[in-house]
Amino acid sequence: MTQNNKKQRVVIKIGSSSLTSLHGEISRRKLERLVDEVVQLKDDGYEVLLVSSGAVAAGYRKLGCLTRPTSLPEKQAAASIGQGLLMEAYSELFLSHGYVASQILITRSDFSDEDRYNNARNTANVLLERGIVPIVNENDTITVDRLKFGDNDTLSAKVAGLVDANMLIILSDIDGLYDSDPRKNKEATLLEQVHEITPEIEEAAGDPGSSVGTGGMKSKIDAFKITMASGIPAFLGKSGTPNLLLDAVHKRAKGTYFQMKKDSINLNHKKQWIAFNSGPEGEMIVDNEAKKLIIDRKSDVLPKNIQAVKGKFKKGSVVRIFSSDGEEIALGVVKYSAEELKSIQSLELQKRESYKEAVVNIEDLVCHLEVSIPVSL
Repeated sequence: MTQNNKKQRVVIKIGSSSLTSLHGEISRRKLERLVDEVVQLKDDGYEVLLVSSGAVAAGYRKLGCLTRPTSLPEKQAAASIGQGLLMEAYSELFLSHGYVASQILITRSDFSDEDRYNNARNTANVLLERGIVPIVNENDTITVDRLKFGDNDTLSAKVAGLVDANMLIILSDIDGLYDSDPRKNKEATLLEQVHEITPEIEEAAGDPGSSVGTGGMKSKIDAFKITMASGIPAFLGKSGTPNLLLDAVHKRAKGTYFQMKKDSINLNHKKQWIAFNSGPEGEMIVDNEAKKLIIDRKSDVLPKNIQAVKGKFKKGSVVRIFSSDGEEIALGVVKYSAEELKSIQSLELQKRESYKEAVVNIEDLVCHLEVSIPVSL
């Protein structure tokens, strides 16, 4: 606990392979073990949100499929069966310990719309503050592939930012990040602390290790990029390890801890939404003066700096910002529509300079150097 007694908030992500049996059914034993550990955290005063996979894996056999379905309609039908089974089991187990569980189903479009993003945050905050255990999953029953998060690793990182978590714990079928694939290299070394996602780390990230789940080490690395840019400590460890959750929050568990160095830039809520959730609607090309100001984070982007505008977007949209040499340098919320900017850009420089309102305010702009990853992951 912190010295001011403010409750610490922990987001826990657990994957399909950690919740189901070899036959793809929900494993009651695994669920009970997970809930028991979450209850330990709750009893110690932590607020806990659970991002749980397992709906498709739990439901596909009851749909009559012998193997995990590959077509979108069958996946969605399996999820509609499995999600109910999963929540029924969670609710029963948490109630047996005196805690109430709730369900939050989210799609990527809920995050890309700022109002819906804020509504989701407000709902989650109310639940957590009232002692409820929110259980979050992607709404697989209605989500089309192009609007999916892709996996619950990414979702959990975005949810951690959404609720201002003090820590994200990802439970997996491997006990941390290694410098090479330990399934192929017996000499692989566990990395206990990671302060920067280097090209070497990304290269060492392997493919999914289970036919039941969708995420692999690469998706977890992408998730940790988000938490590190957001200033949220994170941990990766092996599901089923006794007392792992409690040990993880006390920094004594076997696994890998991910945290940026103390002097690194952390994105506030607004910039997290712009960087990771917004879904850019167009592009702007700026001159070298604006590029330097953006990189140095010293000034707004002014109409006189715009060299070209691409796409259709309204005032208040998020756009990608490129330099004149084609380098993508930032994302920003524009204060003009595409049509207005094109009209201004067509004017002579002297007339352009008469427009004093910034195109993008510095507080509504995320430079790639701030996050060290491609924005809108």
